[in-house]
Amino acid sequence: MEPRISLVTLGVEDLPRARNFYLRLGFPLQSQSNENVAFFALHGLWLSLYGRESLAEDVGCPAEGRGFRGITLAHNVRTREEVAQVLAEAEAAGGKVVKPAQDVFWGGHSGYFSDPDGFFWEVAWNPHFWIE
Repeated sequence: MEPRISLVTLGVEDLPRARNFYLRLGFPLQSQSNENVAFFALHGLWLSLYGRESLAEDVGCPAEGRGFRGITLAHNVRTREEVAQVLAEAEAAGGKVVKPAQDVFWGGHSGYFSDPDGFFWEVAWNPHFWIE
């Protein structure tokens, strides 16, 4: 197996609401999207939104479950100041800031928001990690 993640799929309760949230954040909706799935091409990765019940059925597991799911998504930014800016954009788009921008133990600056379905996103500036 080649070490790579090609696509991240989030099982969402309300696909139109989730699609609109990510569109408001500037994610580019792709033409392969339809009424059952939304695809966003990112730099080197695709994000997909799919109905939670349908995704659980595809996996073969129950769809129940809330709270922390043992995974976070991350969005790194180029400057320390951008952390608070992106958190504010997410909140304005319908997300919830769950941890405000702050200095962190590893020398960077980060915070977290949750999307309308409760998926956690870290927004981070890392002085040891550059963005092309």
